[in-house]
Formats: sequence, C-alpha cells, structure tokens
Amino acid sequence: MTEYRHFVRGLETGAWQAPLEAVYGGQAAYQTERLLKTAATFAELFGTQAEVAAFSAPGRTEIGGNHTDHNCGKVLAASINLDAIAVAAKREDGMAVVKSAGHDRDEVDTRSLLPRASEEGRSVALLRGVCAGFVQRGYKIGGFEAATMSDVLSGSGLSSSAAFEVLLGTILNHLYNDGQVPAPVIAQIAQYAENRFFGKPCGLMDQTACAVGGFVAIDFGDTSAPAIQPVPFDFASCGHALCIVDSGGSHADLTEDYGAVRGEMESVAQAVGKSVLRETSRAEVLADLPRIREETGDRALLRTLHFFAENERVDRQAAALQRGDFEDFKTLIRESGRSSCMYNQNVYTGRTPPAQPVSLALALSEAILGEAGAWRVHGGGFAGTIQAFVPLALLETYRCQMEQVFGGGSCYVLEIRPSGGIRLL
Repeated sequence: MTEYRHFVRGLETGAWQAPLEAVYGGQAAYQTERLLKTAATFAELFGTQAEVAAFSAPGRTEIGGNHTDHNCGKVLAASINLDAIAVAAKREDGMAVVKSAGHDRDEVDTRSLLPRASEEGRSVALLRGVCAGFVQRGYKIGGFEAATMSDVLSGSGLSSSAAFEVLLGTILNHLYNDGQVPAPVIAQIAQYAENRFFGKPCGLMDQTACAVGGFVAIDFGDTSAPAIQPVPFDFASCGHALCIVDSGGSHADLTEDYGAVRGEMESVAQAVGKSVLRETSRAEVLADLPRIREETGDRALLRTLHFFAENERVDRQAAALQRGDFEDFKTLIRESGRSSCMYNQNVYTGRTPPAQPVSLALALSEAILGEAGAWRVHGGGFAGTIQAFVPLALLETYRCQMEQVFGGGSCYVLEIRPSGGIRLL
C-alpha cells in the first residue's frame, strides 16, 4: 500500500511505468491516464489520507466451447487488453463501499452477507456475494473503499460482470489475505456471487478466464478444481486479427434465455440419471432417444448434441494451435459457429424473432471473409457480439463494412493479455 499522494505522484512522474508496461505493453500511457482519473474519483469520494493500491481484472474472449462450461465441459478462452481497474483502500468500519464510473455507489456491511432478493440483478449483489464467498471458504474479509473504472463494455459479450467480480475478489485477496487466494478460487467465488446473489445461472468459464489470464484451455470436469492449461500459441504471428463485433443489443434482459440453455442440457442429463451432460455421452443419449425426446423436447436434444460436438471440438482446436495449423483451427471455428446456430440456437432470442443482429453480423462476416477467415457467435449469444479471425489484408475492409452496418467503433481489434486479476501498483 502507498500513501495516496505518493501513489498519484508516481503515476504523474512515470515511476510506475515498468509495472504498467508489463501488463499493458504499448498502452501504458493510456492506462496511466485511466488510473489518474480513477484516483481523482477516489479522492473526491474518500479523501486523500488513506494508503491505497491499484488493481486490475481483464475481460475475456471465448475462443472455443460455446455453452459448455455450465455442464462441466471444456473451453478455450483468453484474457484481453480491456479491463476493470480500481484504486482501493482498507476501512475500519466493516463497510465495503464501491463507486464504479457511470454507476451508483454500492455499500455492503461485511457483517451481513445473506442474499437479498431486492438486490438481484444489481452490482451491489455481486459485492455482497463476493464478500460472502470469501467468508464461506474461510478467507479473511474486512471493510474497504474503492473507485473503479472499466473499458470492458457492459453487454458486449466480453464478460464485464466477471471482470468486476474478479476485481472485487482481487481487492479482498490483497487487502486481507496477502494475495494468497489462488486465481481459480477467486473465479469460483465470483461465480457463486453471480449465481446465488445476482441471480444469473452462469457457468465458470468467464470468471476463470478473467481471474487466471493468458490464453488457456480449461476442463471443468471437476468444478472444484478445474484443469487449466496454457495454450502455447502466439496470435500475433498468425497473420490474423482477433475481432469482436458488437452487433447491438444488450445481454441484460437475457437471463431467461441463458438459463434455458443450461436447464435444457441438464434435463437431458437427468433423463439418463445424471446431473450434467459431462457425466454421460452422445452414445448413451442416442441409445434411448425416443424416450428422452418425449421427456425433454427437441430443442433440449439439439442443444445436447451441440454440447457433445463442441466439447470434442475444443480438444481439436487446442491441438491445431499447438501444432501451428491455423487453417485447421479456422475450420473448427466455423464448425463451432454453425453448431451454435443450428443446434444450440443462441444467435437470437425467440421472444423477439424479427431482431436478429447477431445472425446478420455472422452472415456479413461470411460474405466478406469466406474461407480466408472464421466467425462465430461469441459468449452467451442471443444478442451482442460475434467473434471473427480476420486476415490482416482484409482487416480494414472488414472493419469498415461491419461499422457501416453496426455503427462506428462496433468492431474491436483485441490483444491477448498475459495476466488475470492482479494488484497493479
């Protein structure tokens, strides 16, 4: 921890340049300005007498494994160069107070940590839930105050909520636990907060990718201890840009749609006496298909077939990258996208069928890129974003044409960030 005025002085004089470059590379100057703005907000809210520290948690991009994590499947994911940051300090009254730029101030008494129905769907539920998760696992907590800022756009499919949850966990980890809580555990606490307190039945992929960082393959066969393996592939050397296109629309009102994907997959698992699809197999389901169809319905079966194929595809994607076969990797990405559209059916919500911006973004990507690139729905789907791997020679064409349709700034070119949730300074 550093006295506030020394913290700000270090930012102003460049004394913190090296640690910022280690995380942000060539964006260190931009990140310095963000931290100075966040520090100024902290001073306005809480004064300048405290000893403070800076924290960061990145957004994530899902590379492979669309809607597999919540049924204990496999994913490929990577942390990205967009993040949530905080300037934070301890406080002695047991209150956790967080003010995020553009949002209302949240306050939670860390001595009262039961879920509250009135807080569901609000950021204060995540704050209360993360604190409760630390206590449940036997870790220390206490009061703190924080000003935060995020450039992980809400509803963008880049896991702004997971980044915020992991940021809160990272603050508690360093302020009260000497940084000893492992990143995968912070991810589990974050998921617990979102499931039990916020009211969203998400899987564990978003939080794990944000907490751990880098480009990783994650196997959720054992959710108490997910197997996490770094993927040794340098995207900068493959001649392609990793793009996220925001097709418009928000994820905020889609909890019912997300819950239906998970619930329908689990209904098929339960029909064969299991809890989640990872505990059964395609062969076991197909062997008793007429009965299961009668019990669960067609869409549940289609989503189940997507799960089995997507789970296998993750292994093939990782293998393609490890042997440097980017063309095969792109083929597998396109296969994943088709499966999400045809079987998982998460490219638009059936509640508003005339609105299909994700489908339109996918169709335009195919028209522009053909087999030279790859494209798929990104993240939860139903609204928001798609992912595309775009040859550098086509990048400006792709960006311009997508932004003509979906608006200026809708096409983001991302970089993979090497670190997850961390104490920055």
